[in-house]
Amino acid sequence: MQRSLAALASAVALTVAAALPASAQQEEKVLNIYNWSDYIAEDTIKNFEKETGIKVRYDLFDSNEVLHAKLAAGKTGYDIVVPSSNWARLQIDGGLLRELDKSKLPNLANMDPQLQALIARLDPGNKHLVTWLWGYTTLGINVEKVKAALGAMPMPDNAWDLFFDPKYVSKLKSCGVSVLDSPSEILPPALQYINKPGFSKNASDYQDAGRLLQSIRPYVTLFSSSGYINDLANGSLCLSLGWSGDINIARQRAIDAKNGNNIVALVPKTSATLLFDTMAIPTDAPHPNNAHLWINYIMRPEVHAGLTNKVFYANPNAAALKLVKKELAENKTIYLSDEDKKRMTVPEPYSSDTRRVMTRVYTKFKTGL
Repeated sequence: MQRSLAALASAVALTVAAALPASAQQEEKVLNIYNWSDYIAEDTIKNFEKETGIKVRYDLFDSNEVLHAKLAAGKTGYDIVVPSSNWARLQIDGGLLRELDKSKLPNLANMDPQLQALIARLDPGNKHLVTWLWGYTTLGINVEKVKAALGAMPMPDNAWDLFFDPKYVSKLKSCGVSVLDSPSEILPPALQYINKPGFSKNASDYQDAGRLLQSIRPYVTLFSSSGYINDLANGSLCLSLGWSGDINIARQRAIDAKNGNNIVALVPKTSATLLFDTMAIPTDAPHPNNAHLWINYIMRPEVHAGLTNKVFYANPNAAALKLVKKELAENKTIYLSDEDKKRMTVPEPYSSDTRRVMTRVYTKFKTGL
């Protein structure tokens, strides 16, 4: 009888524990993170694991489309994901991200209020998102190889001409031209180039952008959202439509290799699209407490500065700037000037209909059909 009562008590305890929210239970010492490639310092995870005893499992993706598809399918097993802010808005609307418990995030006090306000346009009250790093989509060039390929033709005043004007990009095919392998990265600058809104809701605008892209398709030699960094650094590419931080990573790798390749991230005089990559916790995250510990840890000034010092993207942490290497903090292709910021476009979310149109236009562009 005693054994039966003990078994019953044990069963009741298990039932009660299962009914408790995850925050009331003791989580296992595991944290599953899904992040972009080349986007973390060497010691970030190691120091977190040492301090907390939590084992980090770290997986990589290379486009918002891939991340969004996984979140929409559900049961990813991830505790932290890093969507760009406009895609995170879609995920918030779809109930895919949980609200943050700000009582567990005292280091929010370190965040730049101006950047917080920008994110709040997509996440009112900053309830779901904390910015990881920020930058912009732009062009990276191998200066000498581009000049050699252009010959007597001078560099254009509008940097985007190098990619979107066949007169220029046709001459650069011989030294390698790459583009990010993602419709949501290539279409905004294409739209802006033809004087359309970068995040247009008009399907015909995307068809116009598609015709522009078709005109330059013969000269694109690589579609890549990660490998282009090394290809740019080692001289296999002379022009890349990519992300500002990645281009600066390529620049540093070329400097470290002493290979003579002079890589520069261009700041267009017209406009470019800002990117804000954000930390968020999926609604079905198995370890939300550990996720909050991670977010609060990243917002320490020395940790956020360590990310910038490694991957050359600006961080959103006002208290971290003094810890960023001087040459990076003063680099206007990383921390944009106020004048350049004013010209940049803040990303907006896409509707399902727009995403379908974008995918069709992009697929036609990539396949060349």
